Amino acid sequence: MEIKFDNRVAIVTGAGAGIGRAYALDLARRGAMVVVNDMGKTPDGEWTADQVASQICTNGGKACASHESVATMMGGKTIVETALDQFGGLDILINNAGILRDKTFIKMTEQEWDEVMGVHLKGAFCVTQPAVKYMKENLYGRIVFTASSSGMYGNFGQSNYGAAKMGVIGLMNTLKLEVGKYNIRVNTVAPNADTGMTRGVFPAEVAKRIQPQFNTPLVTYLCSRENEVTGQVFTMSAGWFARSAMVSGKGVCVGDASRPIFAEEIKERFEEIMTIDKAREFEACGDIYQLGRPLTGR
Repeated sequence: MEIKFDNRVAIVTGAGAGIGRAYALDLARRGAMVVVNDMGKTPDGEWTADQVASQICTNGGKACASHESVATMMGGKTIVETALDQFGGLDILINNAGILRDKTFIKMTEQEWDEVMGVHLKGAFCVTQPAVKYMKENLYGRIVFTASSSGMYGNFGQSNYGAAKMGVIGLMNTLKLEVGKYNIRVNTVAPNADTGMTRGVFPAEVAKRIQPQFNTPLVTYLCSRENEVTGQVFTMSAGWFARSAMVSGKGVCVGDASRPIFAEEIKERFEEIMTIDKAREFEACGDIYQLGRPLTGR
């Protein structure tokens, strides 16, 4: 059955171009009413959000533009209020807005750090909090955050970006526990695409294979009523999709949880500690505390 979003209202931040634009167009094509949020302008000085919203309306859909910054609480509240005022509700939020201020760590300025944190991490908070307040009252919501392999695995010159993106995953991990009982599903994607933000980063051969629209299908599904999965991270690029997870190795227990433990003992068993064989993942931080319990009472 075709996935439809009739009578659903969606906000897509950073939707004036690139990946966000592709998300907004697909949701609208499937019947969603879309708030297209973006602060960007074309070289001619036109709002990119206006162009995308106009394109949706020309194609028979419903959309409106928002030019508010995601990096302030007032901006986030206004974005959400736009959805409520224009379309009477809010069902879907895709936190996609992003910027880059690449610089090696030792040369990075406080401003370059703060600007990236403000849009990616604080921005995710500023828009999501007012959205969740509404979704909680209506016992329904689908939220998608945006992370990056730069945070999950590292990328030269992107300490600010990588730190912000891992922060987004931490935000999701806690939010999923707090809102699950309200039928709000929260997931994170780590897309890879050749966009205006990444222009020149990828070799030409790679760039033509990693078009923004190749990331859309998974996000569309995560935003649908059919999706019941929550608290997951998905990596995607060029039509490849995979779930990623934080895992812990089997590990070793040193001592008996009562006597002192010494660095020399760690050195002796460090290879065992390092191995990721028989790795497992945990649903919440409390689960990992169970690892030491077999030692209790020895």
